[in-house]
Amino acid sequence: MEHTEILKIDRPLPSLLRYYQLSSLFWGPLFFIPLVQRSLRFRTIRYEFDAEGVTMRWGGLERHEVSLAYARIQDIHLSANVLERWLGLARLEIQTASGDAKAEMTLEGLPDPLAVRDFLYERSRGARQTTAVPTAPDAETNALAQILLDVAAELRAIRAVFSPPEPEA
Repeated sequence: MEHTEILKIDRPLPSLLRYYQLSSLFWGPLFFIPLVQRSLRFRTIRYEFDAEGVTMRWGGLERHEVSLAYARIQDIHLSANVLERWLGLARLEIQTASGDAKAEMTLEGLPDPLAVRDFLYERSRGARQTTAVPTAPDAETNALAQILLDVAAELRAIRAVFSPPEPEA
């Protein structure tokens, strides 16, 4: 999957709704409770991949929105249970350095989760590299470097004066 195709992803796959329906059956006679909640979630999930980061929105009665800049992404976990694998689905759990053990954002129902994971890793590494690369040294940096070199030379001279003479063999 190409980067341009990933940037165009805005909705989950229809098989995610099928997953929600089947997984709601595990609630037994109360299956309609999670079914309504998950169906509403499916109908309102929106993804937005742009140059700065990824955003996920969902919710009908209670709206949720999570936005993550690529530079904040620390780790991405790809997971799928048996039912998800059978339906060709997986979850991307994105973690940041927030100190929380759980994922900051979970992307579900993506067309090619491996390609999206690789895309996010590439973008997160690229974001860190662009911010971590220093700019050309300016006059202030050069002056500081020269002061540090002078201090190091003086420390060597002081060490030479106070160090005991080496014994002759």
